[in-house]
Amino acid sequence: MSRTPSTATPTWHQFERKVDEVKPSKTDINHLVMDYLITNGYPAAAKKFAVEANIQIRTDLDTIQERVGIRTAIHSGNIQLGIEKINELNPQVLDENPSLHFALLRLQLIELIRTCTSTPDGDISPALEFATAQLAPRAPTNPQFLEDLERTLALLIFPSDNLSPSLASLLDPSLRKDIAAQVNEAILQSQGARKEACLRNLAKAREAKKDIPEKLDIGLIGTNHDSSDDRPNTNDTRRRPSHNGTGDSVMANNGDLDPMVA
Repeated sequence: MSRTPSTATPTWHQFERKVDEVKPSKTDINHLVMDYLITNGYPAAAKKFAVEANIQIRTDLDTIQERVGIRTAIHSGNIQLGIEKINELNPQVLDENPSLHFALLRLQLIELIRTCTSTPDGDISPALEFATAQLAPRAPTNPQFLEDLERTLALLIFPSDNLSPSLASLLDPSLRKDIAAQVNEAILQSQGARKEACLRNLAKAREAKKDIPEKLDIGLIGTNHDSSDDRPNTNDTRRRPSHNGTGDSVMANNGDLDPMVA
């Protein structure tokens, strides 16, 4: 006997069901957006959005700008400047995170190799000297460090136009973006803040179809929900900060727009 197809209405995923049940206020949504702008380092956009949404910025914009300066240096390939700025801000960030420190030094070596191999007769001695002085002493402390160093030095052996995918990825500008993001998270953690914006956590959970917790701390303790929530237009979350007018760069180093801001 053939089975009769079920006509039952499919159950909504828990995420959609909770969104439908919670019905967050405009103020909560605006604070969620503000949390993203602050955590990911868009001070000009945060300042403009605070005015448009009629909410206060609970973080010193100067501290955000310091993270922006570090991110900009790393994205541009000036890793030495980025390390100097990190140490000026808080030297413990790298002292207490040897893996991140090694990743930055390795990225600096990659930038030196990129420069050395940009011409047929380029001098590779600066890259070798840097690897010997800065990375070689650290490599024996961690097997992964040694493996990463050996793989990076292989860039000096093979021509840049004929690299394996694993080696070619080291020269991809996206590596700068990834390490800059790790640095941003480490700085936030050192300041007692969340490493990642709650808005991005929600997006990841939705994409992965994971269950959303019953209660999610988004740092809104003490927030007053007053009648300003219902003011027309000023709290319309569809009015996103202007990309060209804020002064914040939302472009990744490889030219991709930040998907959470664009």
